[in-house]
Amino acid sequence: MLKTKILLIAVTFLLSGNIFKAQSTVWLDQLDLSVVTQGHGKPGINTSVDGKPITIAGEVFKRGFGTHAESSLLIKLNGKAKSFSAMVGMDDEIKGQNPAAEFEIYGDNKKLWSSGVMKLGDKAKPVSVSLEGVKQLELVVTDGGNGPYYDHADWADAKFETAVGAKLTTFNPISSVPYILTPKPAATPKINSAGVYGVRPGSPFLFRVAATGDRPMTFTAKNLPKGLTIDSETGIITGKIDSKGSYEVTLNAKNTKGSASKKLKIECGDRIALTPTMGWNSWNCFGHEVSADKVKRAADALIKSGLINHGWNYINIDDSWQYNRDGKDPSFQGKMRDENGYILTNSKFPDMKGLADYIHNNGLKMGIYSSPGPWTCGGCAGSYGYEKQDAESYTKWGVDYLKYDWCSYGGVIDGLPDNDPDKVPSLAFQGGGDLDKGVKPFKLMGSLLKQQPRDIVYNLCQYGMGDVWKWGDEVNAQSWRTTNDITDTWSSVKNIALAQDKAAPFAKPGNRNDPDMLVVGVVGWGNPHQSRLKPDEQYLHMSLWSIFSAPLLIGCDLEKLDDFTLNLLTNDEVITVNQDALGKQGVCLQTIGELRIYVKELEDGNKAVAFANFGREKVKLPYKDFKKIGISGVQTVRDLWRQKDITEINTDKKGLPLDIPAHGVAYYKFISLK
Repeated sequence: MLKTKILLIAVTFLLSGNIFKAQSTVWLDQLDLSVVTQGHGKPGINTSVDGKPITIAGEVFKRGFGTHAESSLLIKLNGKAKSFSAMVGMDDEIKGQNPAAEFEIYGDNKKLWSSGVMKLGDKAKPVSVSLEGVKQLELVVTDGGNGPYYDHADWADAKFETAVGAKLTTFNPISSVPYILTPKPAATPKINSAGVYGVRPGSPFLFRVAATGDRPMTFTAKNLPKGLTIDSETGIITGKIDSKGSYEVTLNAKNTKGSASKKLKIECGDRIALTPTMGWNSWNCFGHEVSADKVKRAADALIKSGLINHGWNYINIDDSWQYNRDGKDPSFQGKMRDENGYILTNSKFPDMKGLADYIHNNGLKMGIYSSPGPWTCGGCAGSYGYEKQDAESYTKWGVDYLKYDWCSYGGVIDGLPDNDPDKVPSLAFQGGGDLDKGVKPFKLMGSLLKQQPRDIVYNLCQYGMGDVWKWGDEVNAQSWRTTNDITDTWSSVKNIALAQDKAAPFAKPGNRNDPDMLVVGVVGWGNPHQSRLKPDEQYLHMSLWSIFSAPLLIGCDLEKLDDFTLNLLTNDEVITVNQDALGKQGVCLQTIGELRIYVKELEDGNKAVAFANFGREKVKLPYKDFKKIGISGVQTVRDLWRQKDITEINTDKKGLPLDIPAHGVAYYKFISLK
């Protein structure tokens, strides 16, 4: 009788559709976390990102996943998971810093849960979400609004409840297989220099003709203005022009295989940097480990690799050439300024003038770094109170470029507290949006640089506060950062790229919006690794920085250039769009799902178009909306990366087939045949 009742209950339960399903627990740390994309370090398996026990607001957790914003982990569930739970928060290992991040969970691209912004010291926040029917889950940690600095984030006690035997797998949908598109340069000469160059009257002139082709090569220049000469072996033009004017020069390069010529317009007047700056910066590669020897070797590598033949010509020293307030490294210990207030270089840079001479003798230019505050971001001596002396030192040494970083200035925006710089933190970003106080330090240094008897390109590194693009020109700057620092993650590159359009109307010759440096090749800020960007993402990154008319500053170790990275950086047609003399910045004119179409007007009347796929799925469609992007009539479509014409179409009647990989790009020039 009892058995019969049990059977009847079971049948009734089954007929009602409530079939019992046995469950099991799958811990997040049991999955393959190597596919994670994150802003810094390696994913911690049951540890923080720095390899320590996971600790949130004093509470220690034995299991979990330690990561760093911006972070993304994708997991295939295939509808087999019932729920996900965890405790989330900022790891205590970064005490003394000011991190902020937000944890987000997406199921099949729909947001299921968000923690809100969390800060250091906040108690771990519980999360529990139903995953019924969800096929794909994404765990995301975003920047909390103050930059991805020290954003060490933990998914503690993270686990799934699943059907028995369910297999959960992590994945990254973007291909990691590198592929090369740019053809090798021909043996015959080809001049790749920009078509216009700005200089002020009386300033030292330094211009190296960038040319590919077999060496030896002989260079000449017709109609050079009085005061300039060209070295026939190197193509380096030096001297001074005393009078304002516009000069039309014809450059010529010749070797045993042939010759090439190109027009160069020299504009001697009030504006410099008429095309975006191209070169290398030490920070993303060496961080605080930079030295004069490493800078010299970078200059040598720029030449040896052939990058110099494609227009790359700045060698910029970032933070840590000065003495440091902490002084833990013996090379950073010493008196910061002399008795007259002139800044002293640390022991890694024993002869800054000699270093500049070495760089200049190769036809390259040298950049340097400081802050309007008393300290740089890394705790080295800034320019606060000594702006005049520093501007004079840069001139004496032969500096051609200054990156001026907000850093500690927020701590002195209302004056030096108790007249004691030691009370000012190295990172104090408040007040940068104040259109009086925030502009003041940049205007001061800009005025001093303009008074110097040499041209020093002035870059404002103040992260876009106060809409810097609206007033950067008024403080005599030539370029300005528009966002926080870039990292070699997809989310960083994507977010920065999508933020550029608002500043685009203010770009012109001599004024550039700076979305930060290129994160390709071996980067690491002192902890070298190959860029975490996948190949398709790097092509998109380079294409958009090209169409944005952005400064192009390589951040990788130039002595460790692989074939893919070198190929990426030596496509002259992509570079030519960036260096176009018209100086307009490309903008997004149409969005189709995750596809964004950026268009840039060129000096020759044609247009460059980047079809950028920000989505995780391939875009395959016949594109027909040419009127929406300002293109009509018969056009030759040229693939800039492959450097070849791919079709000729009447855009009023026919579509263009697009087949763009996830996080990839199709970068074309449309040449009107009217």
